[in-house]
Order: sequence, then C-alpha cells, then structure tokens
Amino acid sequence: MISQETALLLARSQFAFTIGFHIVLAAFTIGLAQWLMLLEGLWLWRKQPVYLNLYKYWSRVFALNVAVGVVTGVLMEFQFGTNWGALASRAGAVMGPMMYMEVLIAFFLEAGFMGVVLFGMGKVRPWVHFFATCVVAAGSIFSAFWILSANSWMQTPAGFVTGADGRFQPVDWWAVIFNPSFPYRFAHMTIAAMLAAACLIAAVGAWHLLKHPDNRGARLMFSWGLWLLLAAAPLQAVVGDLHGENTRDHQPVKLAAMEGSWNPPPPGQGEPLRLFAIPDMQAQRNHAELAIPNIGSLYLRHNLSGTIHSLNQYPADERPWVPGVFFSFRAMVGLGLLMIFFGVAGLVTRLRGKLWSARWLQRGMVAMAPAGFFAMLAGWLVTETGRQPWTVYGVLRTAHSASPVAPSLVLTSFIAIVLVYLAIFAIGLWFLLRLLGRAPQGDEKEANAEVAEQTGSGITPQSIRGRYDA
Repeated sequence: MISQETALLLARSQFAFTIGFHIVLAAFTIGLAQWLMLLEGLWLWRKQPVYLNLYKYWSRVFALNVAVGVVTGVLMEFQFGTNWGALASRAGAVMGPMMYMEVLIAFFLEAGFMGVVLFGMGKVRPWVHFFATCVVAAGSIFSAFWILSANSWMQTPAGFVTGADGRFQPVDWWAVIFNPSFPYRFAHMTIAAMLAAACLIAAVGAWHLLKHPDNRGARLMFSWGLWLLLAAAPLQAVVGDLHGENTRDHQPVKLAAMEGSWNPPPPGQGEPLRLFAIPDMQAQRNHAELAIPNIGSLYLRHNLSGTIHSLNQYPADERPWVPGVFFSFRAMVGLGLLMIFFGVAGLVTRLRGKLWSARWLQRGMVAMAPAGFFAMLAGWLVTETGRQPWTVYGVLRTAHSASPVAPSLVLTSFIAIVLVYLAIFAIGLWFLLRLLGRAPQGDEKEANAEVAEQTGSGITPQSIRGRYDA
C-alpha cells in the first residue's frame, strides 16, 4: 500500500523527470533559433555558401528538436490538472493567463512561421525567409518570457491577494509578471540557453575538425562557438551574482542551503567559501568540510565580513533538502567556470594563430558538448528543490498543492511516462547523432551549385573565395 507521502514524492519526481527532459529541449530551441538567425543573416550579408550550408545543416537539428520538444511539453502541461489540481485551483487565476499568453503569442508565433523556415528556402524571397527565421527566434524568447514569469512568480509571489476561498486573485498584473526575481531569472536562463547551444556547436565543429582539419563549415562552427562562450560565459557569471543577491533578499533559506551554512560564523568573521562538504540533515551540520575563511562574503555581501541567514535559524520543516541544493549549485558553478576557461583558451590560441592546430582544445570542446545542458539542469535543481517545501514560496506548501489522486494511479502514470520519454529520447538522440555525425558540406563546387539553386544568382566560385574563418 502506497502512502500519501510516497504519492506526493512520486508526483514531485514525475514532474521533475518531465521538466528535466523538456527544459533541455526548450533551451536548445532558444539557442538554436538564435544561431539560425545569425547564420542566415551572415549568408545574406556575405553571400558565402558556407553559411547557407550550415543553416541547412542545423535547421534539420532544429526541426528534430522541436518535434520531440512538443511531445514532452504537452505531457508536462497535463500534469498540472492531474497531479497538481490543488495548485491549479488556487493559483490558476494568476498562472493561467501567463500560460495562455505563452501558447497564444509564443508557441503559435513559432509554429506559424516554422513551415517557412523549414520548407520555404528557395520558394520565397530571401528577406521573407530571413524574417520568418527572426520571428521564430523571437517567439522562442517570448515563450521563455512567459514560462519564466510564471515560475518566478511561484518563487517570489507578488501582485495578488488571497480570497476567502483561499484562491489567489491578481490585483496588479505588472507586479505579477515582473515579480522581484523575474528579471534575473529570465536573463540567467536565456544566457544559459545560448551557452548550451554554443558548447554543442563548438563541440560539433571540433569533432569534425579532428577528422577533417580543412573543413570550412567545421572551422566556422568551432570558431563561432568559442566566440559565443567568450562573450556569454563571463556575462552569465555577472548575472548569476545579481541573481544570487536577489535570492539572498527574497529566499534566504535557499541561499543558506546553497552555501551549506548551518550556523552563523563567529563574531567578526565573514562567511567561508565551502569548496566541499557533506551536509547532514539529521545532525544539522557539515561533514568533511573544506572551506576558505571569509571568502564567501566577497560574493555574498561584496565584503569580507558580511553574513547571511543560516539554516538553523529556520524551522526544520521549512528547510529544503540541503545536499541536493548544495552539490547542484557547485556543479553549476564548476561547469560555468569551465566554459569561461574554454572561451578564454579559444581567444588565446586564436591570437597565437594556433586555433586550428590546437588539438587539445578541440578534444576538450568535444568533451564539453553536454556541459551547458548539465549546468542548466543543475541550476534548475537548485531553483526548484531550494524552494521546497513551498510550491508558491511562503504561501502554498507543496503538500497542499497535490491532487487527491490514488497513489497507485500516480505510480502507474509515472512508469508510463518514463517508458514513453525514454523511447522518444532514444529515437531522437539516435537521429540527432546521425545528423551531427555527418560533416557539413565543404566542397566549393557543390556549395556553389547549392547557392545557385537556392537563389538563382550567378555567384561563381571565384566570387566567394577568401577567408571563411569567423
């Protein structure tokens, strides 16, 4: 016999499983859409066939990603009405309109122009096709806007009142949408999507460069991926610091779990930087702690003596699962530092004229292919598990948000979803590896024929010679 506590854990695990798969696909859609827009813009500007070939190369990946992502997104949405009926009932007046706007404005905006992007090349004017690509790219950002606004409201609720029936009623939509954590969360997630795409793009380019060092498309992917890492990874560190300050002010117990801070430091000392520890929920302390005194205050308070709230200042039933938050945060930060390293390493080797011969860098980037997605998942574990035991922070507990569904049904649906998702992702991953395993087109005569077919222009091989390196 499954208890209600186990049923709640199963419902939470089911949602974590589905959102974990879906967020990877959604973020990849955002990053790829911007990449396609960049490629087509460069093709229209420079008229170099390599950009058109890469656009077609990655548009197939984009189509596959969207197809799988739609399936996972639909299943995730249905969970609100099955496992989380109480949350939908109490918070539906606030969250419902935002989810509606995501579908109405973002999803249909993407879907409406997707056909032109995937099948319109050579059938519509070049500027019309580029406009469609830009609309799809903007639609992916709009989608993230509304989803993250709804999620951020659950983290830092604002602009509502609670009625006599316990339901939340919006009174200020501006405060609801632009709640205190939304700007930081939106910026952080958008940049994370770009970084995930940049890591994969650079990794694919590096993979093919290791086999075909003179392939122009591979060189361009590798080069642009490293440029994007160099630009976005340090920016993400700055945005992450600002997001941390927001968390400190609005969700202090989450920050305490991220830092593994059970008790305040001695008077006159700042927060330590805990490089490693094993948090113990029962003993309410850390084991095997390795820390640098006072350094934590530098990024927490921007001085050497500032402190934060500690876990033991809160009741035990208001603390999240500290080990999960603690280790996930360090995984996210560690992967972020690796991205900064590879971005800087790419710049140094580029300036030394050794970008194409630096095999160690290329092999390193191949290993970094999933780094952006792993960092993103680690960040979401911090965000969502750090919010517990609340669904709407400080207002509605997770235990009071679940539907009164028989535990056996929750278990059955969970097993079914796991089987379906694993099958879908296995097939999708197989096709993805097949697509990316093929080297991008690199023969100039073949590329020239492709350009003539797509544009009807008289471009010749001589007119497109020159440097293809980004």
